[in-house]
Amino acid sequence: MELSGIDSLKLNDDSTVKVVPAGYDNSKMTHDEFLKVLLANIQWQDPLEAQDISQFIDDSVKLREMEVLNSFETSVDKMVKALDSYSLFWASDFIGKEVQYSGNQTFVKDGRGRAVFNLSSPASQVRVTVLDSSGNVVEEKLFTDLSEGSYPVEIDNPSLPDGYYTVNVSATASDGSPVEVTVESYALVEGVKREKDGKVYAVTGVSEIPLDEITAIGG
Repeated sequence: MELSGIDSLKLNDDSTVKVVPAGYDNSKMTHDEFLKVLLANIQWQDPLEAQDISQFIDDSVKLREMEVLNSFETSVDKMVKALDSYSLFWASDFIGKEVQYSGNQTFVKDGRGRAVFNLSSPASQVRVTVLDSSGNVVEEKLFTDLSEGSYPVEIDNPSLPDGYYTVNVSATASDGSPVEVTVESYALVEGVKREKDGKVYAVTGVSEIPLDEITAIGG
């Protein structure tokens, strides 16, 4: 942003007035430099045709606003960098804990596991299919006449080995049209990592979960 009214004068070290070269960037002018130019302008103007200095006052206010804004932006940048540097250490508290997240890979231990599906509208039929890592169906559930909302799914099968299972959910309305459904699963966090873009992930046995996709911890 250029400050109008001050682009024609600049004060040298020897206190002589010098015309500023064309294209001079006034937005880079410091507070002290601005005052020197202002005083030089007043000193060298024709007293019989004195200029209105209100524009200079307006420009000084703008300059001060820029200084405050730049200082604020610098402070915010420092705060963001500090938060980024600590985010990995903060996320390390997730290690060893079970988290609920947006996804369909759920952890089963001692034959027990769980998931949640969310219906965007009423459904006359909802089918939940649980698959092992080889794609084999190990459990299937059928729900009917459900309203819009969230519903838990319990897995209780002592014959299932510990590990992750895929929970697929399909839903249809009374007219046979599909109903939008999302799934939230549970995962055991084994580690955390930060990618080059600064985003931090919770690492599980089968996936890496962005922290903003975690909806609950423990429970």
